[in-house]
Amino acid sequence: MGRTADAIAEGVAIATAAARLAVKNHILIGTIAENGIFDTDKYVADAREALRAMAEESEEVERNLVALRKRARGRHSDPSGTHDYRDRDVRNLRRRAKQSHGVASKLRELMDDEAALRSIVEEARAGAWADVRHNLDRRLRVEGMRPDQDPDYDRMREARMQALRLVDLQALSSQQRAKAKRNEPKDPGPAE
Repeated sequence: MGRTADAIAEGVAIATAAARLAVKNHILIGTIAENGIFDTDKYVADAREALRAMAEESEEVERNLVALRKRARGRHSDPSGTHDYRDRDVRNLRRRAKQSHGVASKLRELMDDEAALRSIVEEARAGAWADVRHNLDRRLRVEGMRPDQDPDYDRMREARMQALRLVDLQALSSQQRAKAKRNEPKDPGPAE
């Protein structure tokens, strides 16, 4: 593969990774935060939308590069900044525009490939589950640790006790007062 093909493949790989991340976040929000159920078809639509957005972004980059290339043609003076292109940059700008076009085209193809979309969703689901599993594992390991397993237990004990007194017990007391207030019988007012 040539430089352009490699750049297109890399761009598509980055875009599909970004789509996978977006779908993973939708899965986490939809199933955990919003207490929904996992629906592959819904997330296939999310994957398609993420790829569409990235294809449009690549097309916009291509248009900008074409405009920059047209402006650079015939300019032979020294550039005044990083993005002040000159005639010697035209070839590179053409290649970059071609690469952006190639990435957008491949992403548009992926949008119509049901198997590829389902693969993105499945990888996102696996990533979401790995995040949940990792968080649960970490919380269980920290909260379930015994004093003999924690080398800092004695040193941190006073800080934990202070946090218990100042934060946890205060919050519990406040919750109990609020609960008692909600459960108080309502005074109907003066009888007529």
